[in-house]
This record gives sequence, C-alpha cells and structure tokens, in this order.
Amino acid sequence: MALQTPSLTFQVRRNPPELVTPANPTPKELKLLSDIDDQTSLRCHISLVAFYRHDPSMKGKDPVEVIRQALSKTLVFYYPFAGRLREGPNGKLMVDCNGEGVMFIEADADVTLDKFGVDFHPPIPCLDQLLYNVPGSDGVINCPILLIQVTRLQCGGFIFALRLNHSMSDAIGLSQFMNGMADIARGAQKPSILPVWHRELLCARDPPRITCIHHEYQKPQHDNNNDNFILQHRSFFFGPKEFAAIHRLLPNHHSKSSTSDILTAFLWRCRTIALQPENPNHEFRLLYVVNARYGRCSFNPPLPEGFYGNAFVSPAAITTVEKLCSNPLEYALGLMKKAKNEGTEEYVHSVADLMVIKGRPSYFYNDIGYLEVSDLTKAGFKDVDFGWGKALYSGGTQGFLSTFMYVPYTNSKGVEGILVLSCLPIKVMDRFEKELNDILKTKDESQILWSRM
Repeated sequence: MALQTPSLTFQVRRNPPELVTPANPTPKELKLLSDIDDQTSLRCHISLVAFYRHDPSMKGKDPVEVIRQALSKTLVFYYPFAGRLREGPNGKLMVDCNGEGVMFIEADADVTLDKFGVDFHPPIPCLDQLLYNVPGSDGVINCPILLIQVTRLQCGGFIFALRLNHSMSDAIGLSQFMNGMADIARGAQKPSILPVWHRELLCARDPPRITCIHHEYQKPQHDNNNDNFILQHRSFFFGPKEFAAIHRLLPNHHSKSSTSDILTAFLWRCRTIALQPENPNHEFRLLYVVNARYGRCSFNPPLPEGFYGNAFVSPAAITTVEKLCSNPLEYALGLMKKAKNEGTEEYVHSVADLMVIKGRPSYFYNDIGYLEVSDLTKAGFKDVDFGWGKALYSGGTQGFLSTFMYVPYTNSKGVEGILVLSCLPIKVMDRFEKELNDILKTKDESQILWSRM
C-alpha cells in the first residue's frame, strides 16, 4: 500500500542552464494550437522524473552528452518544442517556431541510487534540485516550452527530469517525444514514430455548437472549506493482492470491469470518506480522463499516428457525499463508468466548441470536492531507453490536491501493479490511508459503516 520515502538530502551542482537548439535549420512559422490545447486548465506545467542505473556496457559514454545531442537532433523533427507560445486575438495560443531552443541543465549529485531505497517512487527527495526551476522560465507565454535536467550520480547512474508546458502536449504526446529522443540516443537517424501536427482536427467547428452536458466545467454546489492546510504527497501501490481485495467488494457480474475503473471507484469513495465533509448533501465530482486516440473516445477516422497534441477530455460523475459513501462500491463504479462512456468523439468536439463559445472555462482544481483521475499506465514512459536500459521508475513527480495519477509500477520484489500518486491535507491523508488499509483487510463491505464519516 503506502510506500515509504527515505529521509534523504544531498547536494546538486548544476551548470548554468543553456538553450539546446535543433541540430539543423527548421521552419520559421506560426502554428495555431487546437481548442483542446489552449483551454485554461492546461495553461500550466507538468513534470516527470526517471531513474536510470549504471550500465557497464555504456562505459565511456556520458548520459548528459548523449541526451543533449539526441535532444538537438530530435528537435529537427519536433521543432515546435524549440519555439515559444504566443497569445493572439481573444487569447488564442499559437507557437512561434523560432528555433530559440529547449532549456537544458547539466548537473551532478553527491549521492548514489541505492540511497533512494529499493523502490523508486514519488515523493522524490530534493526534487527541486533535480528539476531546477530556472528563474523566469516557468511562464506559459514567451518562455521555454520544455526544460530538461540530467543529473549524474556517483554510482554511474543518472536521473532524467523534465518539465513541459501542458498546452503543447498531453502525456501520450510527451511520451512519444521522449521515446523518439531515446531512439536517436541509441543510434537511430530519426524517431520510430514521426511527429504529426494537425491540431486543426481538434479545433472548434464552424459554427461551434455545444451538443453534450459538461459537468466538469460547472462549479460544485457546496461550501469550499479547504483553506489553510498543509498538503502531503504519498504514493500507494496496488498489486494483485490489493486488486483481489477490492474485487471482493463487488458482485460477480463486475468481474469483467477493468482494473482501472474499479480502482478509481474505490479511491473516489475512500477519499471522500477521509475528507469528512460536514454536509452529507454536498456535491462531489469525479473527472475521468479519456483520450481520443483510443477506446470509445477514438475518432473515425482515427487521429493520425504521431499526433502529439492534447487529445483528452474529462467527463464528470456527480453525486452527493451521502450517496457516495453510504452506498456499496458498485454505486460509485456505475457512476464512474457512465461518465467514462460519455467520452466519445462527439464529446471531444463539443468540448472544443464550448471553449470558443464560453471563453475557455476552467476546471475547479482548487476545490476539494473535485477529483480528476489520470491513468498513465499505457502512456509509454516506462519504455524510454536512452541506452542504459529502461528506467527503474519513470512517471509523474507528485500528485496534486484534486488529482490521482496512475503509473505502471514493478516493486523491488518483482510484483507488477499500479502506483497511485496522491496529495491531500496531512490529517486527511492519514485517514485516507487508514480507510484503504481497513477496507482491504475485510471481506464484507457492510462492515464499513456510514457512521465513520
């Protein structure tokens, strides 16, 4: 379940940040982002960290130099990443493909991989030193779109960390870029999957028309009393044993429900109980990220292979605290699956149209009654191999107050499962962990009473 992060401090010596530019001349042009890309909720940064062991077969090769050169060559294909975002009329975002470059930091740390413990996972000790926020670099407009830091370790391993302007790409698009860079780092002349722009496929229709109900952009109807608390980050591991315990809480006809769906319903319910809302009639929402590249949400014809823009929407399930917590887990699962099934091609087009008609409304991420689940188990970050083998951990750096992030994970015992990155107020986090442990130890959900709220 909850994984322990070692108490660890170390020193990182960084070279001055530099701008890595495309290895060859690239087009100088303006490229419009889609209306899915430039929504307000995505005008932020997302980050990733990956741990790599020393590989004796790579003796004499410097990971910093290998990755820096691969980055420069990859930017020839992904040249918009070397540009800067500009804001046009009505706040429309576009990329100024000027070749200015990606910010790159070379660093060394006086620590070895074994000091991080046997299981590598967030929260990451000294993360602010492994992914340094260069002053003036973290804006959305007129700033580097990508920042990459490669930190050598004393054992010969290294840590790769990255920060991306979310307006440019979603997790799958970022993974495609990283795997392309890894292809070139291992000697390829070009990425195995060539990038495709075609952001117009996710722009609003003419005329725009909202054809679906979008609860995710509606403010929850409850008092927001989540001010003045200290947040804590924690990672939870769910393997076969934990999944079997959760399945026991459901009738047999749910045996074909996906692991991710069942886990999401379970966590939504446990989190709500741990929050101890004062009013049982308060409205809580679950946003489930679905991607237009595959599944029920996929386009016809499909989005082209190599598309690396944002291509996801987050349909919302809504219920009251009392209904969510007093009903069996099957109730939460039904709500979640219904919301997920609303994520169709038409839903994506309706979101794009809503952005234009309503002036890019945002999610209410600062609201404790909001929970967005982002399942990155199929994003492909675990496959990124710069020549030193696959990472011991590759994924998000931490959870967020209104988000659970799922990362594929194999622990030090070789058990495969899902790592859940979470963030909650400290007291709520303790109750959340206790709730998880208590429920997973019982075979009869009727023992979990509403009176515990």
